Amino acid sequence: MDGHGKAVMSSISHQATPIRARHTNSYPERAQKLVTSVDNDPWGNVPPSVYETARVTSWAPWLEGHERRLAWLLEQQLAAGSWGEGPAPYRLLPTLSVTEALLSTLRQDTAAGVSRERLAAAVDHGLAALRDLSRTGGWPDTAAIEILAPDLVILINDHLDQPKVAALPRLGPWARGQRLVQPRGFQAALPDRVAERCRAAGGVPLKLHHTFEGVARRLPQMVPGVPGGLLGSSPAATAAWLATGPDAGREQAVTALTAVAERYDGLFPEAAPISTFERLWVAVALARPGLPAACVPPVRAWAAELYDTVGVRGAPGLLPDVDDTAMAVLASALAGSPRDPSPLSAFEADDHYDCYVGEDTGSSTANAHALQALTAWLSHRPTTGDALQSRMDLTRDWLLAQQQPDGTWCDKWHASPYYATERCVTALSGHTGPTTRDAIRSAADRVLAAQSDDGSWGVWGGTAEETAYAVNILLNSPDHAGRPEATQALKLAEDILREAVHSPGDHHPALWHDKTLYAPQAMAQAEVTAALELLQTRRP
Repeated sequence: MDGHGKAVMSSISHQATPIRARHTNSYPERAQKLVTSVDNDPWGNVPPSVYETARVTSWAPWLEGHERRLAWLLEQQLAAGSWGEGPAPYRLLPTLSVTEALLSTLRQDTAAGVSRERLAAAVDHGLAALRDLSRTGGWPDTAAIEILAPDLVILINDHLDQPKVAALPRLGPWARGQRLVQPRGFQAALPDRVAERCRAAGGVPLKLHHTFEGVARRLPQMVPGVPGGLLGSSPAATAAWLATGPDAGREQAVTALTAVAERYDGLFPEAAPISTFERLWVAVALARPGLPAACVPPVRAWAAELYDTVGVRGAPGLLPDVDDTAMAVLASALAGSPRDPSPLSAFEADDHYDCYVGEDTGSSTANAHALQALTAWLSHRPTTGDALQSRMDLTRDWLLAQQQPDGTWCDKWHASPYYATERCVTALSGHTGPTTRDAIRSAADRVLAAQSDDGSWGVWGGTAEETAYAVNILLNSPDHAGRPEATQALKLAEDILREAVHSPGDHHPALWHDKTLYAPQAMAQAEVTAALELLQTRRP
């Protein structure tokens, strides 16, 4: 191994130690409680999704709990008439989804105990909001939004053309012929083109299963079955398959959909289960300050169960991906039971890793996790370094090239640059060189400049989760250790983190990307809990 590789090994040897000898402020108890909670929940802790619940309401009105879903969707409508969380561009898809579901309910007379008058009023308000949202632009890079949004606009206009719907007096101009236009930048023909490619290929590729609802009407009978669970881990895709697919396997799909509804009180999350994703991210977060002894056995058990030589899937029915595969390798190493990182090689691109085979856009956080995984593996198996060094150098350099001029990184899996920046800084901090150090310094400078007066950080407003990421960035910057402004920033942030740790019942806001925004609660709480421990034990 060359001098650079030896420096890497030396710099991360402490980070990869699985058990800390001393703990303060009850971190072991908090970490163990969180690990136990995650271990006892096979589904994962994530609130229900407006988008997903509305899709099931539209595709499967016969499923038990339909009236409960309608009532809940009506309750979620915002004062402006839209649905969803985050800034306006993020509310487009949820608002399209619910508006279409309510129109479908009116058209099919499946309102159950909910008044048609109330449904029509919500639709009218939603359509007016969509008219404004469609002109917004700046759409997020969420899963298949370029297919899902145009399909929903077409469906909504089709409903409005039906006499039973058009006759509703509460719809105002929409009853007199006004129709939605495709939102700026979307193509009405794209769902048809995607469906045509599937027909030409003789089937629907696995990467489209999670968002199958966007093409389901165009591809009836094209997915042969849903073996033992949800199609692509998605309630919406499964409900769409049930409405358009073959008879074989229907009972299993209904059973799976019903089980999710029971877990979520009749509602549906973005994906189910998220236990693979949740366990790996929780384990890695809690290991940053040193994994408490009581947490080591369950984390080792998770890693042993989830690690796969052909790559790890984030949920049943999804493609194996480098992000989950890297985190399984990393969690194994941090828990003191290292596993061979060779499954990562299946995702190698020219100078980085593809998240999955057939990916369109690269992920900075997935590559950061891959670099961390290789670094942690080498802390246990340093003699394998020569074979891995060139790949690590390529990944490091690719990550450096992704840094924005303001010092941050962005990523398609999370709305906040604090998440992507923390992941990249953490990965790069295990590597030497002036360029790497400059990148970390630039990121930390940006963090210092962006702190709110109350001590928090956030892309749309301060959150404990994003504050945890910002704290990690500052703690990972050697050029900021001991600087008065950094010390003061960390002191202010400590109050934010402590309050969140002592109020675990409070919900973390939705910042993560799937089809829409979602909020994995245990993962966010693990980040906050670990960052507070790091801050209290490594404060400059």
